[in-house]
Amino acid sequence: MVDNSSPSSSTVSRTVLLFLRVLTFVFLLIALILIAANKYTNDETGDKVKFSDFYAYRYMISTIVIGFAYNLLQMALSIFIVVSGNRVFNGDSGYLFNFFGDKIISYFLISGSAAGFGVTVEMFRGVPSNSFSDKANASASLLLIGFLFTAIASTYTAFALPKKANN
Repeated sequence: MVDNSSPSSSTVSRTVLLFLRVLTFVFLLIALILIAANKYTNDETGDKVKFSDFYAYRYMISTIVIGFAYNLLQMALSIFIVVSGNRVFNGDSGYLFNFFGDKIISYFLISGSAAGFGVTVEMFRGVPSNSFSDKANASASLLLIGFLFTAIASTYTAFALPKKANN
């Protein structure tokens, strides 16, 4: 007798992958809001500083936007697969797209996070932290967490490749 009450491992994997993509989406959205709204005015001199004054922060926001766009596409594809049970791409092309896309985007996200952390540490070395540096670090931290979820999703998509190559 076959027990049909428990979901198949591929259904669980698809659901976990969708959950990872939703988490990535949330963390990238918050990171984007934090860095884009990050401004600081020095009370003593009146100088105004914003994220766009620094190339590293501009690079960081670019990686967030690229990761965000890719993640939106993947979320839409994942929702379609979970709801319909059908794949959008036929053959191995969908698995390869997921695998290589997740790898490339995860590398973008980690490089953006590293750039944000690096410039913040260098700019505020020996200076007491302020709201600008705290928000920049928070955004870089959220971007790092987004990278972790994308890297985990990449591992799931890597496991799907050999299964499909053997079938």
